Amino acid sequence: MKGFTAAFLIWTLISLNGGGGQAWPTHTACKDGSLEVLYQSCDPLQDFGFSIEQCSKQLKSNLNIRFGIILREDIRQLYLDITLFTKEEPIFSYSYPVCEEDLPKFSFCGRRKGEQIYYAGPANNPGFEIPQGEYQVLLKLYNENYSTVACANATVICS
Repeated sequence: MKGFTAAFLIWTLISLNGGGGQAWPTHTACKDGSLEVLYQSCDPLQDFGFSIEQCSKQLKSNLNIRFGIILREDIRQLYLDITLFTKEEPIFSYSYPVCEEDLPKFSFCGRRKGEQIYYAGPANNPGFEIPQGEYQVLLKLYNENYSTVACANATVICS
């Protein structure tokens, strides 16, 4: 019995550490008849949860989102970089300061390593209609030391 327990423990630890180089699962952020947004964490050490309410190809300027993660890094300052690709060519890049030391915009600004972030609320963005097609989006959240807080490869399919 002890041998079985030890073998199970070793198998569990190997599985949790990504033994075999397996990627994180693909998650659905939202799905509607004409729009689907899928994402996968590109951070080899951590996955996270993200969802978008009111999935519509007409992107509203006040989009309600949910985001949850356990921090591996302190976030006195937090930045978001978004790059949109089509056919592997970048067509749009955007950077946004989410948390600045002197101007915290959200209640989770200033959180420390090991703490949990859960945000449910609006994300301000320019409202526009998503054109028909398939797009790849790279999203990266990083702190003042350029350490990755969260990273995702997303696919947007609009029909």
